Amino acid sequence: MSIPSNLTNYDLHDMFPCLSDLGASSLGEDSDTFGDTLTEVIQEEPQTRGLSFKKETIWELRTLLACTDAEIDRVSKALLGIIPTVEPEEPPNWGSFPSLRAFWSAVLHAFEHDPEVRAGRKIEPGA
Repeated sequence: MSIPSNLTNYDLHDMFPCLSDLGASSLGEDSDTFGDTLTEVIQEEPQTRGLSFKKETIWELRTLLACTDAEIDRVSKALLGIIPTVEPEEPPNWGSFPSLRAFWSAVLHAFEHDPEVRAGRKIEPGA
């Protein structure tokens, strides 16, 4: 897939609404409030979402990962409140990823391996 270069940041938010939502919450500027490390935030995020959001997020991530690295960079800058490839000073030991493709691949892996997604249905607590 190719993302037209004339799309604005608003267009990218409309094109990737679930990823935009993640960028405004757990993967946003205050993402350290959601976990001790970036990897933990990514792994725990699917547990906070409904099944339809998870499925839509997987579709959006697959679409994004089919793009070039330059397009992934452009979309990430528009959607994320953090730069996951830079080791921040605070909090210590937060972690970082070698590339944006590696970051989004980790997010995709977390959503694809969510128990509800694997089961294809909502799983009630205690079931």
